[in-house]
Amino acid sequence: MSSTEVILVGVDGSTESLAAVTWAADRGARTGARIHCLCTYALASYSAAALDGGYAVLDDEALKAGAEQVVEEAQALARKRGATHVSGSTEPGDPAGVLIDFSAEVDLIVVGSRGGGGFADRLLGTVSSALPAHSHCPAVVVPQRTEGADYTPVRRIVVGVDGSSSARKALKWAVTEAEAWGAELTAIAAVPMASGAGALAWLPAAVDREQVLADVRSGLDRAINEALEGHEGVTVRRHALDGNPAELLAEFSTAVDLVVVGSRGRGGFSGLLLGSTSQAVLSHASCPVLVAPTHQAKGER
Repeated sequence: MSSTEVILVGVDGSTESLAAVTWAADRGARTGARIHCLCTYALASYSAAALDGGYAVLDDEALKAGAEQVVEEAQALARKRGATHVSGSTEPGDPAGVLIDFSAEVDLIVVGSRGGGGFADRLLGTVSSALPAHSHCPAVVVPQRTEGADYTPVRRIVVGVDGSSSARKALKWAVTEAEAWGAELTAIAAVPMASGAGALAWLPAAVDREQVLADVRSGLDRAINEALEGHEGVTVRRHALDGNPAELLAEFSTAVDLVVVGSRGRGGFSGLLLGSTSQAVLSHASCPVLVAPTHQAKGER
């Protein structure tokens, strides 16, 4: 089995990035996608650590050699997990900028939620505020692995849908992932109508809450029917719920293997890096999260 799909994995030698390699390799083993492991290294920098008050120059070649070793270990792990098309490279520069640039040339990017001074610590502050926000392709963030946790195979996927164009793209990508993994897919449309933080205060007290949910469910059905065109083998369960979308998706993440969200939700400000729901889900999810891009370069799906 072979595929033209390319999955890029950001690695830095941390256990978190190795978890990302495992996820990507297991995905590639199922679809025949090529796995490309990428490690960045800093350009020449200076340190004031010298006792004589001078500056010690860090050797670029030594940094590159270390990055190459990280890539070799990641490639070996990917092959061990069953990926048959594996490559790797190193690139000088800031991890955020390098990954975002490469995202225009690949189909999927996978990173760990935080690294050992690498990707997660340097992605313009955090992974969730840089890579998923600016990536041209979907970005999967694999959380810290707890003892005994195994994030693959992906058997259950949940996607958040709110009627926005970003959410419609997320739904289409969720269908693609369900097809790739042979997974069950559930679509959630949440409306916070009850009193309390995040509730829709503008809803009149006399409004028929059940009718609101029925309207939301109808819109969800239309979005799902559109996303399933050409993917008739995928079955989507659907729920319209009264509640906070981020909280519900985070709760669902404890019982599923992948959460899919759009990078910006309905009513989100275009200047924000990520919508509040996406940020909250990335911060609190117990399983990997795929953030669908608002734009992409290698081919719209």
